[in-house]
Amino acid sequence: MKDLYHVVNALVPVADAFAGTVQTAPIHMKNWQHASFLITCGAGAVGTSTITVEACDTIVPGNVKAIPFSYQECVSGDTFGEIKQANDAGFATAAAANKIYKIEVDEQMLASTGYGYVRVKAVEVVNDPVTGGIVAVLTGGRFESEVPATAIV
Repeated sequence: MKDLYHVVNALVPVADAFAGTVQTAPIHMKNWQHASFLITCGAGAVGTSTITVEACDTIVPGNVKAIPFSYQECVSGDTFGEIKQANDAGFATAAAANKIYKIEVDEQMLASTGYGYVRVKAVEVVNDPVTGGIVAVLTGGRFESEVPATAIV
């Protein structure tokens, strides 16, 4: 049997996805060891954002803490650049249309915070609409089943 994974539509794709400040739904990591966030961007070659990852205390966060993470950028087809390390201040996206970012978060990155949820936050830097959304792929399930339990409620 293939390894099972769970896909979460963490930020529904829209025409001006990263306007102002937006966050994905907090994802409960108790049953998963790893989360890969895929930020997909279509039209919008000018708008940029600062991307951070936050550990959250609950599904409706009362407390959050920015954490370091790794990421890769793809601004052409499926050619990704090198894996980069981002500190808790995050990174700035490129001014380019049709780009993808892969953000990797291991559950150990949350351990130091004492929080069990994780989300991605985007703060618009250059105000120009970018069509996009964010999908999370959870892997390393503790209790894998064909139909995994929800991770966002």
